Amino acid sequence: MAYPDILHHGAKDGVTGSCHQLLMDAQHSLLIDCGLFQGAETSAEGKSAADRLAIEFPLDTIKALVATHVHIDHVGRIPYLLAAGFKGPILCSEPSAKLLPIVLEDAFKLGFSRDQKQVERYIKLIEQRIIALPYKTWFTLQDTARLICRIRLQRAGHILGSAYVEIDLHYPETGEKKRIVFSGDLGAPHAPLLPAPKPPYRADILVIESTYGDRLHEDRRTRRKRLESVIEQALANNGTVLIPAFSIGRTQELLYELEDIIHSKKLDAVNKGQASKAAVKLPLPSGETTAWMQEVGRSRMPEPRAGVRGGFDSEYKASPPNKAAPEINWPTLPIILDSPLASRFTQVYRELKPFWDNEALQRLKQGRNPLGFEQLITVDSHQAHLAMVRHLTATARPAIVIAGNGMCSSGRIVNYLKAMLHDPRHDVLFIGYQAQGTPGRAIQMYGERGGYVDLDGERYKIGAKINTIGGYSAHADQKGLLGFVTRMRHWPSQVRIVHGETGAKHEFGERLKALYKDKQRPLELMIPSGTNK
Repeated sequence: MAYPDILHHGAKDGVTGSCHQLLMDAQHSLLIDCGLFQGAETSAEGKSAADRLAIEFPLDTIKALVATHVHIDHVGRIPYLLAAGFKGPILCSEPSAKLLPIVLEDAFKLGFSRDQKQVERYIKLIEQRIIALPYKTWFTLQDTARLICRIRLQRAGHILGSAYVEIDLHYPETGEKKRIVFSGDLGAPHAPLLPAPKPPYRADILVIESTYGDRLHEDRRTRRKRLESVIEQALANNGTVLIPAFSIGRTQELLYELEDIIHSKKLDAVNKGQASKAAVKLPLPSGETTAWMQEVGRSRMPEPRAGVRGGFDSEYKASPPNKAAPEINWPTLPIILDSPLASRFTQVYRELKPFWDNEALQRLKQGRNPLGFEQLITVDSHQAHLAMVRHLTATARPAIVIAGNGMCSSGRIVNYLKAMLHDPRHDVLFIGYQAQGTPGRAIQMYGERGGYVDLDGERYKIGAKINTIGGYSAHADQKGLLGFVTRMRHWPSQVRIVHGETGAKHEFGERLKALYKDKQRPLELMIPSGTNK
């Protein structure tokens, strides 16, 4: 076998389960990510969901695991990797080193045990394995007479702590040198909070994601206006806006943008002389928030009927959909973050301000708090969550709810959807990618047709309005992905396209081939599928 070589154990037939093995020589290899499969990919290749959790490749040569970032589709199988006998270190960026134990604690509780002593032992083991690497700094993993391996992480701009991985291999006996780059997930160029990724100087081999390899995003200014417009239209329906969002990255970016909209509305009102003193002061001070939550706790509603869920029971007392639309007052609009995991990550985001971009740091200097503004109400306990679902279902009062998970396959968003998806007063707003086979994709596809979606084995009508803003993806679009390659000083001679649906991978590949042909540069293009190669 010729070295180096790469085996793809995941994200070769879809967008989840990222796991790639770099074979450096016969005795040494490196694992890049070890993520969960999600959606339809949990049972792909004729395997059951349980089979797809198993680590089916030998571990004897793997010297370390590099985690590009802490999304579950990149790190969710780490508990299974450890259970299979992996003994090496886990290399990641400094912010990821703080976030990873939180993610893996959640994954351990879901997949293994909720026993607190077992969880604590497991997290201690994880923390002992982690080696936090500063960005832009080379780390020597191997230095022998036959092989020298150095690793460097660079900002990827996807979520806090995300990185693409540069790996320099040197074979002293032959003098051969190779630089391999794994993109991980690349961020959009003007995403909130994080600096845009800068491509590497060079690569000989590039493994690159292609989630949005077949489409372009809206620019940030346009998508922010669309976010504001969609929410205002939704609230005018006398209902609640439900936003399924991933706990890490998307939630924090969304809070950042909502705070900016509210801030702008306050300034507009002041400039027009229309703002009352109350509207400019803290909109939801602690006393008001407490009273609001007490009202939530008193709220009750009847249980939905059996069968296909949806429609109104005779005792339902909420206002009908055609009631006159209220005037939307952004400075007093409740923004409800109903996700304990997202709340924990948001707190860590606040603690890691040095890794924010200049725009976000400037807002802090102005006295603003992009991730902790006054209208933000966090819901932690399960009891408070159920009370919030009952309250918003019964009252249909204007509010924005952000809840996980982003693809509606689990988490607290499911309870909101079960209770509210049938009601035309409410809106569901998707701002993230919905993988095939997930409830989120089904709601997107069939919502406009008055269809239904299956949640936890039961069928629910879709009566709510469904909106999608693709520009808020945390992934680079086709232009960003192409730029990551073509802005290198020395283009890679081999490119492997992974982490995308079939159409996206092939269209991105065709665009890439055209650019290489135009510049008369050699390209070996590989789109792994089916087998590991």
